Amino acid sequence: MLEKISEFLPQIQDIGRALAACILAFPIGLHRESHEKNAGLRTYPLVAVTCCIFVLVGKSLVPSEGIEHDAAARLIAGVMTGLGFLGGGAILKNNESVKGTATAITLWGTGAIGVACAFNRFDLAILLSALMYVSLVLLAPLKKKVKNHQSER
Repeated sequence: MLEKISEFLPQIQDIGRALAACILAFPIGLHRESHEKNAGLRTYPLVAVTCCIFVLVGKSLVPSEGIEHDAAARLIAGVMTGLGFLGGGAILKNNESVKGTATAITLWGTGAIGVACAFNRFDLAILLSALMYVSLVLLAPLKKKVKNHQSER
């Protein structure tokens, strides 16, 4: 019985990693959704889970002794490059203003949360999730104050 359970343990751990990525991305998506941004509640958790699963599948293709550094670097580079294209599509330039940069970087950062979870680096995933959320919540009012101060000049 224990042999059968231990046979499925890696898959159960991978499912846990993907769920952790989803959970850690959820507050960011919720915040973006509540502020009616282009990407929101569905997008952010899906980005994190998708990146996590890409890395997990890639890791499973490498010999079982462990993932080689070069293979890991190429895998992460491919995932993050793809996210760069996604984020680039969120950035809009209108005359002299640029909008969507926060959406682009939070999408990219959410992908990094997924990658960190895939590599069992929950410490980094939690830190990044918290820093992004705090940045979105606390720095938005400061940004408005700076803009108002600049327009008063």
